[in-house]
Amino acid sequence: MSKTKFNTHHGMVDLLPGEIEQWQALESIVRETARLFHFQEIRTPVLEQTELIARGVGQLTDIVSKEMFAFDRGEDRYVLRPEGTAPVARAYVQNHLAQRGGTQRLFYIGPFFRAERPQKGRQRQFHQFGAELIGASSAIADAEIIAFMQTVYNRVGITNTSLKLNSVGDPESRDAYRKALYNYFQPISGKLSEISRKRLETNPMRILDSKEEEDQPLKIDAPKIFDYLSNRSKEHFNAVTDHLERLHISYVLDPFLVRGLDYYTETAFELTSPDLGSQDALGGGGRYDLLIEDVGGPPTPAVGFACGMERLMIACDALGITMADPPGPDIYFVTRGEAAARWALEFMPDLRTNGLVCTMDYSGRSLKAQMKDANRQQARYTVIVGEQELEKNRITLRNMEKSEETTVHPEELAGSVTAIQKSR
Repeated sequence: MSKTKFNTHHGMVDLLPGEIEQWQALESIVRETARLFHFQEIRTPVLEQTELIARGVGQLTDIVSKEMFAFDRGEDRYVLRPEGTAPVARAYVQNHLAQRGGTQRLFYIGPFFRAERPQKGRQRQFHQFGAELIGASSAIADAEIIAFMQTVYNRVGITNTSLKLNSVGDPESRDAYRKALYNYFQPISGKLSEISRKRLETNPMRILDSKEEEDQPLKIDAPKIFDYLSNRSKEHFNAVTDHLERLHISYVLDPFLVRGLDYYTETAFELTSPDLGSQDALGGGGRYDLLIEDVGGPPTPAVGFACGMERLMIACDALGITMADPPGPDIYFVTRGEAAARWALEFMPDLRTNGLVCTMDYSGRSLKAQMKDANRQQARYTVIVGEQELEKNRITLRNMEKSEETTVHPEELAGSVTAIQKSR
């Protein structure tokens, strides 16, 4: 009788032992950076209301029109969250976080979902870390959020990056710019890609974000948004660049950078790395002063970023960056006989209380097989003990790296904890 074999869904992968340690190390760097910048973690549900995402992200974006995992249950309409900012904005409004006073400095790490074509660094279930600074309109907030993002990569060791910077302006600036783009692209619309022809009628600014080959030469002479920014938007953008220069954060002006979500206003930025290949974006973000109001809150300025964990992993692999601690245990108990196994089981809790990683054989294998398993697990030390050793109150402590053995009393093993910890 054949058995059914189950696999993960297309575009969704398992994170296995041996891989997850690197993820955990990188997540720790994100959390420590957040602590240094005084950001607090927030966790939102994986399921959100479909209308929240549609309203927050934009009905005409690729995310809402093509990439959402959406379903109904009764009269409720759900979506697996495709991004983090709209859910955080919803949580800010729903939980009255403004009443805590001052700006809210929030960060998150978690899984997100988009029904797009899987490729390297882009899965249907993917992971992001991000941060939102809510309640501050100052250009200093923009510089601070960019500095947070940049610091994460610097601490990881990824310095071969480029920060692209642009302004998408305030609503009045964008209205004027959309008209200018429409007037420029409409006479040559027949030469545009199919997706850009659709965007011409809905949001011409998205044409600038096109990766289609036929669109590239047509964008070169398109109007630049800097010529359409209001005085207020120009002042804000100039202040952002001034603050970045004071922080010694280099940037490149990119007039084609508009980002893919409708909620952005003013500053837009993206961090790229050639170590990722053609899909070179590590992450990005911008200011979204209209989003909180769009999801039911009062007018509230905000700025944030989101970065892909899978993209970060690819960059680490390309550069040979490994931050995970060796996965092996500090001590592997090699036992001979049931009495020795019981003794090891009872002794390990004291060592774990003192911070040592301990394990033992659970299968009753031979001494040779246990030593082989200790090597496979990269144990730093083994404790070899049998019934005769227990009767004599003497056990063997073996340094696996140096192949050195010493005979000690069991109570002396606890005294070796400090030495073992220092040898890590």
